[in-house]
Amino acid sequence: MGDNVFRLTTSDNPYNPFTQWNEWYSFDEGHGYHTCGYLARIANVSDELSDADESIAIDRAINEILTYNLTGLYIKVTEEGFEKAIELAKSSNKT
Repeated sequence: MGDNVFRLTTSDNPYNPFTQWNEWYSFDEGHGYHTCGYLARIANVSDELSDADESIAIDRAINEILTYNLTGLYIKVTEEGFEKAIELAKSSNKT
C-alpha cells in the first residue's frame, strides 16, 4: 500500500480534504454529494479492525467507487497531489 494516504473527493470541490476539511465537507454536503456517507456504506470497517486494516478497507472502497464512477465526478487524491489531480480532472472533463 505504501505511505500514501488517499481521500475520495469530487472533481469540482476546490477544497483539499486533508488541509481544508471543514470547507471541503461543507462544499460536499452543500452540493448533495454526501461523499463521506457514500464511502461509509461501501467500506467494510468496524471497531475491531486495526488502523492499518481500516486504511486498506477504505482504500478498497475508494477503488470500488471509482470503478463504477460513470459520471467521472469522483477522484482519488493524496495530500501532496491534490492540486494536480483537480487540474487533471478539470482538463479531462472539458473534452
